[in-house]
Amino acid sequence: MADDMTSRDMVDVSAEETGSKIPQDELNRITDDLITAFKTVFDPEIPVDIYELGLIYKVDIDDDYKVDIDMTLTAPGCPVAGDMPGWIETAARTVDGVQDVEVRLTFDPPWDPSRMSDEARLALNML
Repeated sequence: MADDMTSRDMVDVSAEETGSKIPQDELNRITDDLITAFKTVFDPEIPVDIYELGLIYKVDIDDDYKVDIDMTLTAPGCPVAGDMPGWIETAARTVDGVQDVEVRLTFDPPWDPSRMSDEARLALNML
């Protein structure tokens, strides 16, 4: 992933670019609903949701409506490292049309504060 890409860039899905059989308007709806679902999951140590923190690295939606999510944590020693992927999976499964979800945890590249949105920076008084 390029350093200048945000998590929002990684969640945008184009049927034309991916060759998906899912209509673009349906991909857009699922993408928007996934973002909304991700925003319900908070890092318990930081009062910001995981989406705005930039913890979601990549989201793929295949033609069978399976959602594959690559995510990270703010630190490898995060106390909820074993729980947070399950929270994200549960949130993604609430999206209408999603048939299956797989969440993979990665630390490559390592998370850093530059991945946060302006909304997250504002909430943490980092602007």
